Amino acid sequence: MPLVYQHTINSNTKLGLWRIEEPEEFFLTKVPLKRDVSHPHKRLQHLAGRYLLPTLFEDFPLEEILIADTRKPFLPDEQYHFSISHCGNYAAAIASSEQRVGIDIEQPTDKIFRIIHKFLNEEEKQLLNKPMSSSQLLQTAILLWSAKEALFKWFGNGGVDFRNHMHIHQLQGNDEEGFLECVFLKNQPDHLNVKYRLLNDLVISWVVS
Repeated sequence: MPLVYQHTINSNTKLGLWRIEEPEEFFLTKVPLKRDVSHPHKRLQHLAGRYLLPTLFEDFPLEEILIADTRKPFLPDEQYHFSISHCGNYAAAIASSEQRVGIDIEQPTDKIFRIIHKFLNEEEKQLLNKPMSSSQLLQTAILLWSAKEALFKWFGNGGVDFRNHMHIHQLQGNDEEGFLECVFLKNQPDHLNVKYRLLNDLVISWVVS
């Protein structure tokens, strides 16, 4: 079973990472496909992400998932807060019975440098000016993007400016794991730590609050 990473964050919050190796039929035995996803690989990612949720909590009610106007999936009675992310042949999910959550996974690509100006403010760009190798620079840039994606999903209501509503002040950790000190400014200021884990060619970022 390609559940390549699972992490119990606290007594009511878990996350998991799935490497997609199965055909669509494998997931359809347990996952109701309510969305019309035409692209075969995107449909496979969609199914794998939802398949992960009951592996985290056996009583997760997949059939009750609805989609908000902001395209965020949710449960109407909030039995669980959850977030899903896809990248390449991987899907990740996080769920909590008590706290809001957001998750993102990314595979490093040089394309990130083309959009730095869209999601980092001038202070945050200084985090990329420290002495480091080219591979570390790419990894750091992807991590900053992934952290903001996780915050965006944690918020869930759209209308977020990545440069002005999310500020990263510190990045602490190593080449395996760590956290980013962030402030979310869309409404009232929320001070949040976005945790990260680096696994092979993947960056996983998540926030719980």
